[in-house]
Amino acid sequence: MSMGAVPPREERDVGLEVYVTSTEPLGGKLKRLPDDFIVDEILELPEEKENGKFVTARIESYNWETNRLIRALSRKLGISRNSISFAGTKDKRAITTQYFSIVTTLERIDDLYLKDIRILDRYYSNRKLEIGDLKGNHFRIKIKGIDLERTAIKRIVKTNMDEINNISGFANFFGVQRFGIIRSITHKVGEMIVKNDIEKAVFTYIGNPCKKESSDAISARDRIEKERDFKAALSYYPVNYSFERMMIDHLSKRDSDWEGAIEVLPLNLKMMFIHAYQSYLFNRILSSRIKKGLSLNEPSLGDIIIPLNNQGIPDHHRPVRVNNNNIKDMNDIVKGKKGFITGLIMGMEPIFAEGEMGEIERKIIKEEKLKPDDFLILDIKGINSRGIRRNILAPVYDLKWRLVKDPDITFEGEAVEMEFKLFRGTYATVLLRELMKGDIMSY
Repeated sequence: MSMGAVPPREERDVGLEVYVTSTEPLGGKLKRLPDDFIVDEILELPEEKENGKFVTARIESYNWETNRLIRALSRKLGISRNSISFAGTKDKRAITTQYFSIVTTLERIDDLYLKDIRILDRYYSNRKLEIGDLKGNHFRIKIKGIDLERTAIKRIVKTNMDEINNISGFANFFGVQRFGIIRSITHKVGEMIVKNDIEKAVFTYIGNPCKKESSDAISARDRIEKERDFKAALSYYPVNYSFERMMIDHLSKRDSDWEGAIEVLPLNLKMMFIHAYQSYLFNRILSSRIKKGLSLNEPSLGDIIIPLNNQGIPDHHRPVRVNNNNIKDMNDIVKGKKGFITGLIMGMEPIFAEGEMGEIERKIIKEEKLKPDDFLILDIKGINSRGIRRNILAPVYDLKWRLVKDPDITFEGEAVEMEFKLFRGTYATVLLRELMKGDIMSY
């Protein structure tokens, strides 16, 4: 593994401190046109049942982040957000095809209209989708705007993919989307909640201007921080910032009720704050392991291995600690792609590794001045987190790539078209950053 290239500061700020491949940057851009980044879910669908309680709907969306899409669907259908469930969240800047379970009728779904969405299929079922139903995602992605000759592109992509294949995957970092690309603050909000500074968490979200945003947003965030007049803020805060406005509206009625301002947000967004902070800690731990020269696919004493279940998904309920007696067997399991080395996702009930990995995990948690009880959050409902182990290596399945001429007149020259499958919770952009090695706006 190489640490020759240095990731940009914005990536290092969210814990992505290294690359594991040694190839020179390919460069290029993602998501320039709707069909440049296509994601399809892989999951076990509920069985069709006539007159079932739920409508299972397959929805294609363009530039819709999942939380905001659910909010729009609930308004259009006249139902609560809790009447809509799904198997996995998706980022905004893509064409995504995902499934939802909705407490409504087929007729209401057929009459539904929202900009940039299409209902591809719908049927009744008696089982609703849950987060755990998602097995993985199938990606079809184009990298455009590569400022290199054809021979150099082919050489870099082939060499990079060979390096990925040699370690049977790539470093399973949480991608920059987890934290916000334009404004990387989601983990900072989570940190403040975990450390019980709820007022700072609120202003980190509704204030805290970022130069990459529009001038209206910068002005509004700056003004609300200085004036703290929430009633006045409702007249000038941008209307499309709906979650911030929900918090501001609450504070306009109940000044200084910081916990209440967080409470009004959707549960999955509140959980995202905590998960983003946990993701930041995991990224730091994984970066430190790589910097220390520890392998991603060869266990060390004290490592914790999670095996694959019968469906080929990591089974977090059967962790095995590597010791002198089982290290050969654990190495065979990892090399045979039947299990993975893991890193800590910190929470109320953390399971620390031992050996060198354990030292890394404890050092970072100590630097962050954290203890398990910090993740027992009593003043905001539903966002406690027990913690878990996450595989540090992300396998890639059915990987194909080719050079194509693309009709996008925005860029001349060759585009790299890639197709592959990943486990749920694994980021395609983290694989592609190993190849592109660009700034975060490239993804």
